[in-house]
Amino acid sequence: MFDLSIVVPSVLNGLTTGAVYALIALGLTLIYGVLHIINFAHGASLMLALYAVYWLRAQFGIDPYLALPLVVAGMFALGYALQRGIINRASHGKDENILLVTLGLSIVMENLALLFFRSDTRTIDTPYTLTTLQIGPAFIALPKLIAFGGALAGAAVLLWIVKATDLGRAIRAVAKEKQGARLMGIDVDHVYAMSFGIGLACLGAAACFLLPAYYVNPQVGGGFVLVAFTIVVLGGMGSFTGALVGGLLIGVVESLGGLFLGESLGQIGIFLIFIAVLLFRPQGLFGSKA
Repeated sequence: MFDLSIVVPSVLNGLTTGAVYALIALGLTLIYGVLHIINFAHGASLMLALYAVYWLRAQFGIDPYLALPLVVAGMFALGYALQRGIINRASHGKDENILLVTLGLSIVMENLALLFFRSDTRTIDTPYTLTTLQIGPAFIALPKLIAFGGALAGAAVLLWIVKATDLGRAIRAVAKEKQGARLMGIDVDHVYAMSFGIGLACLGAAACFLLPAYYVNPQVGGGFVLVAFTIVVLGGMGSFTGALVGGLLIGVVESLGGLFLGESLGQIGIFLIFIAVLLFRPQGLFGSKA
């Protein structure tokens, strides 16, 4: 039952999927860490990014990986505009208003996707979609390997921005003490919008890595956002290291669950972990107690 020739490929596939999960969760973690709210439109925003990749391929023949700068820039602009133009204005300083606004945005995005793309599931074909590479006893799809490397690179860029740039220092200051940052001359509203934009830019990158081996429909974001919430809680709310490690761990758990329990029950392990973390370590693996 525990034949390594079967388990090792499953673990490797789980790691490739988990890296993309981690990139999605990192965007959610950044938004939570700065704005201190859960973005209910995160899944719908990923869905829009996937449709953007699909549309660029269908209309202009642009390879998903070459579309990366376009989609990342577009999602950043969308996130900045949504935060500065809608969420910030509609919130009136109340977190509960932000939750309702992001939930409303999610509904609007999904219905716009239904209007323009219908409910059909869309995929794209590339010359490398079915290409596989052998790593030890495992044969891994080339798009998954590229997604693994690209997602880790994207996570590294995000961590560098947060840790080593002036914007990152402003983000950390606002996350730690908003009023103190404002008194020091930091434009808090701008930092909020930049954080939201970067969070959605992570989704743009994830979409480019996902679509060569995945699909898109108006409901596709729901499954990803549930996994992302689980990763954020598992790693520790606001912890970037936790989101990265948690994403890889959840990817492996999902893959092994699918191997031993069947594809339809593959995600049960994810939610068992979610419940266990809430019961025994609610601050997460890398979180600190309040």
